[in-house]
Formats: sequence, structure tokens, C-alpha cells
Amino acid sequence: MEKEWKIYTKTGDKGETSLIGGTRVPKYHDRIEAYGTVDELISYIGLIRDQEINKDLKIVLIEIQDRLMTCASILATDCSDCKVKIPEMYDSDVEKLEKEIDKMNEELPPLTSFILPGGHTTVSYCHIARNVCRRSERLAIKVQSQYKNSEKVIKYLNRLSDYLFVLSRKLSIDLNAKEIPWTPRV
Repeated sequence: MEKEWKIYTKTGDKGETSLIGGTRVPKYHDRIEAYGTVDELISYIGLIRDQEINKDLKIVLIEIQDRLMTCASILATDCSDCKVKIPEMYDSDVEKLEKEIDKMNEELPPLTSFILPGGHTTVSYCHIARNVCRRSERLAIKVQSQYKNSEKVIKYLNRLSDYLFVLSRKLSIDLNAKEIPWTPRV
């Protein structure tokens, strides 16, 4: 049996934490900001999963949470030859999201304008998650510009934000919520 994790270690009491690999950094470090935002996204995906939605969607959302844990691990890694095995992202992870998007899109009316988020609490949760996902992507790009290890994370987050948008549209239909198109005042 593995050693039980202790919840508090007191090693962060002075505003620093360790990356995977042992490097100590301030808690406002770009990597911490990036994987912390992915962690926030994981929680929002859990909130969507906890709603009254299709069982198959819940299974996909659990897989997405798992992939996001991998993304967070990659963003938290600061070693080229780590002693610990780091999970990996694969092109197939992005392809899975694309297949799910295409499957949902088959049931949706064509998109002709931007949509105002809302109409049902569950739909709004999807839009919040989409926005957190976009922030995660921006932060991962910032990490990538300095450390060069998160190309697949960026691609996954980019596609995931598309998935969350299409999911919001699908759930609008499933939950009989009205989509309100944005009509610019010009």
C-alpha cells in the first residue's frame, strides 16, 4: 500500500511551492497560475457533471477531467528527466473531443450569430467553464513561451473550449432553454 498523503505539509507557509522535479517557486509563478487555473476548470467540469444531464455526457466529462489532471501535471513539471513518471497527452485526446463536438453538432441548428450565455443554470455553467478554459489556454501559452513542454496541452484546451460551447448549445436543447442570439446595435 502506498504511503498516505498528508494534507498539510507546511512547506508553502512562506508563499512558495514545489513543481514536479523539486524546483521551488513563488505561488504566483506562471506555472502555478496555469495549473491552478486548470484545476479551477476541473471543478467547473465537475459542477456540469453533477447536473441532471445525459449519462453518456457525464462519462465524457469524467474523461475530460482526467485529461485535465494530465494537463495540470504537465504544466507543473520542471524537469527533463524526472524520477517520477508524468502522464502524457496524445493527439487522440484532441480527436476524441472533435468527435464529440461533431456528434453534438449533428443535432444542433446552424449557428448564425454569437449567443448570449444563459437560459438555464446548467447551460450557464458550460459557458463559465468555457471562459475558464480559455483563460487556462492563455496561461498555458505563456508557460509554453518560456518552458516549451505544453504544446499538446494548449491544443487540448483550445479544442475543449469549443467542446464546452457546443455542449452548452446541446444542453440548451436537452433542457428546453432558449438560445438568445446576440444582435449588435449598429
